[in-house]
This record gives sequence, C-alpha cells and structure tokens, in this order.
Amino acid sequence: MHYNDIAMECISVFDMLKIGVGPSSSHTLGPWRAAERFLEELKSEGLMDSLNRVQVDLYGSLSLTGKGHATDLAVMLGLSGADPEYIPVESIDVIISAIKNKKEIFLGNEIIIPFDFEKDIVFNRSFLPFHANALSFTAFAENKEHKATYYSIGGGFVVVEELENSQKNEVIKCSFPFQFEKAAELLEFCHSENKSISQIVHENELSMRSEEEIDKELMRVWDTMIECMYTGCHTEGILPGGLNVKRRAYDIHKNLIGVLPYEDPYSWMKVIRQTEVKFRQILKWVSCFALSVNEVNAALGRVVTAPTNGSAGVIPAVLMYYLVIENHDADEKHIQQFLKTAGVIGSIFKQGATISAAMGGCQAEIGVSSAMAAAGLCEVMGGTAEQVMVAAEIAMEHHLGLTCDPIGGLVQVPCIERNTMGALKAINAAELALETDAKDVKVPLDKVVNTMWETAKDMNSKYKETSEGGLALGVNLSAC
Repeated sequence: MHYNDIAMECISVFDMLKIGVGPSSSHTLGPWRAAERFLEELKSEGLMDSLNRVQVDLYGSLSLTGKGHATDLAVMLGLSGADPEYIPVESIDVIISAIKNKKEIFLGNEIIIPFDFEKDIVFNRSFLPFHANALSFTAFAENKEHKATYYSIGGGFVVVEELENSQKNEVIKCSFPFQFEKAAELLEFCHSENKSISQIVHENELSMRSEEEIDKELMRVWDTMIECMYTGCHTEGILPGGLNVKRRAYDIHKNLIGVLPYEDPYSWMKVIRQTEVKFRQILKWVSCFALSVNEVNAALGRVVTAPTNGSAGVIPAVLMYYLVIENHDADEKHIQQFLKTAGVIGSIFKQGATISAAMGGCQAEIGVSSAMAAAGLCEVMGGTAEQVMVAAEIAMEHHLGLTCDPIGGLVQVPCIERNTMGALKAINAAELALETDAKDVKVPLDKVVNTMWETAKDMNSKYKETSEGGLALGVNLSAC
C-alpha cells in the first residue's frame, strides 16, 4: 500500500518548510515529533503520574541508520518535552548528557522516571510492513501498559497506520478553496482564476491563517534559512559523528567574501552583492550556501526542513543566489513568492510519490528539493505557470534513480555535497524552462512524479537509507 493513496491531503507551505533540528527530518525530526505525540497520548489517558518505565523500539531504516541520524537522541529530547522548533541548540547536549549520566528522564518536563538509553531504546533490524521508518513506544505503569506505533514518512511528517486506514472511506474535509493532488489540476486553477502558482497557494493559505500571519511565518522560515547559512559560513572545524568530515563552507566563504565589513546576515547579503561574480564565483557561492546549511544540519543545528533535512541546503542556496546575484532589488514579496511556489511543488511530490529516502532513495529528497527550488526560481524570474512546472520536471527528471547510501548512516557523505549539485541543477532547470515553450514539452510534471514513485518501488532496499549498499558499503569506514 502506498500511504499517500488514501485520501486527499491539504498540505500547507508550512508543512513542507518546517523549522527543526538536524540531521534528518525522517530520522530525527519525525521520531522527535512521534515522542511528543506519545506524551500527549499518555496525558490524555491520565497515565503520566503512574508511569515507571518507557521503552522505545526502532524498526527498519530508523534502526539501521538511527545512530548516525541521532534518532535515539531525538526520541530522548521528544520524551523530555523539548520543542525542536524553539529549543536552544546549545542545550541539546546538556539534556542528553543528563539523561545518560543520571539514567533517568524528566518525562514531558513533568515526572522523573528511570531511563537507561542503552536498554530502553531498542534497535530492531526488522521492518514493519506499512513504512520503512517505524517506531513504537511502550509505557509501563502499575498493572498497565500503553503502546503506540508511529511511522515517520519523510519531511518530519508522522502518521499512525490505524488512523490512516480508518480514513479510507471517509470524506476528508479540507478548507482549501483550490484542492488538487496533481500538477495538471493546479495548472487548471491558474488558468481559470488567471493567477500565478504562488497566488493560488496564497489563497489556500488564507483559508487557515491571516495575511499578516502568512507573511510573518514565511519570513520566519527565510530568517531561519539565512541565519543557518550565515552560521555555516562562519564556523570551521570537524563535523561530529566519527567520519572526521571537515567543514568546507568556511574556507570557500573566506576566499570569496573580500574585505568589506558586515555584522549580521542581512548586512552580509549586501556585501556579497558587491563581490565579483563571474561564472566560477557563482558556482562557488551557490555551493558554499548549500554546504553551509548541511554542515549546520550535520552538527545538530537548526535548519528548515525543505522538504527534508538531508536536502535542506538546496532551496536556501537557490533563493540566496536569486537575492545576491540575480536580482539585487528583490524584496520580501519575492522571497515569499519563491517559498510558496517551492512549497506547493513539494506537496505534489509528497501526494503523488514520496519525500522519504527510506522509501524512495535520494531522488525523493535532493530530487524533490531541486524541483521545488527550480520552480520557485522560475516563478520569481518571470516564468509562466506552465514554465514553472517545466522547471520542476527538468530538475526531477535528472535526479531519477538517485540512491541514498550514506556512509556510516550519517547525513554527511555524500549528502552534504549532494545539496550543491541539487542547487546548481535547479538553477539550470529554471533557465532551461524560461527558454521553453510549454507546448513543446514531451514529459509533463505529473508523469515524472509517477515515474519517481515507480522507480522508488523498484529500487533495491540497499539504496534506501539503510547503509547496506553503494558508498556506505564500498567505502571503508575506518579509512575515513
């Protein structure tokens, strides 16, 4: 069963662009959110006061690459009641160290119970049938147990199988005025309403939140992105995890930036606009932006899941390229337009295929992020709705079949560098789309979405975030 076949989803831009903590949306943010949901269940059942133990079972890809993706840490942070969107990243180590040293956990910030992370988090190599990323929580109280199983389906989304199945024959009430699952349906709305893709998205968002709230939240997403790039470009050293991967954004940035002074991310942008930007410099800047984000992500820093953490560098890099190289007069409206367009393309892939590497390989992460970025760039550069779809299609077409084989189960090699390639492909795809007459296109976006899903189903599990094939097997970890 494809978990997205069940019902029409109304996916907000803010579902596709979540603020959270790295290194992985499916293996870190998802389990973190699952732990939060389990806490809510315990509270609603009135079990919090009588608990004496909690056990967590990880299955499938969550188990096979869980250590490298900090799944165990995420679960502990979630059970502690910490919020990934707002927790000061410097306090993460403090919380984790306290749990490990004291062998107890401050459950939901309410009750202290014994917790031995080496015994109470169980790594099961077996897979559960519903999805490759599964985890179960069992709470033990006197004469009573409460168990719940969750599936982290990519991008920080968490579902419960029973809930999804129960909705099969129900009409899902959606508040969106423009409901669609496919790119062709979205295009029809663009034509009938005489609106751009971002305008259709805006109308949908207005059904859930005010104009002011939409603007504020989109800028909060962008502020998180640029702060992440700024942090990554100004931090040197070795990434955690044991691979001894050296941060590269710092040195690339130092060689590019020049001598003009700046003091914050926004004055930094103004200085970048004054640097030399021949073709080589453009390549380096875009790569630098993408690397910076994913180096922060690898170090358990705060990023925007776009649509996943492993691919979080693509959209910021391409948007930054537009702001500092392509259009120096761009303003907040352009940023919001870009993010809205990117977000809706991500939602089409989520509904028609997957954004989970454990289900589809890296085509589902870097491929989707590249398609999202290409679409956003194409629209802000004046592309028609048809050309925006062409841009997304081109970007994904040239990521089809891309595997996910992280060395050591860490979101580092080849993941960090791969974001640079996704970003550059997105820019190229947007430029090609702007020079394309949509009537001449042989492959519509919906065909590529479907093909990506069929490719995902055919792909050997070794190449779906299990670290059991490809580079993960071919490169000797000890040699790293």
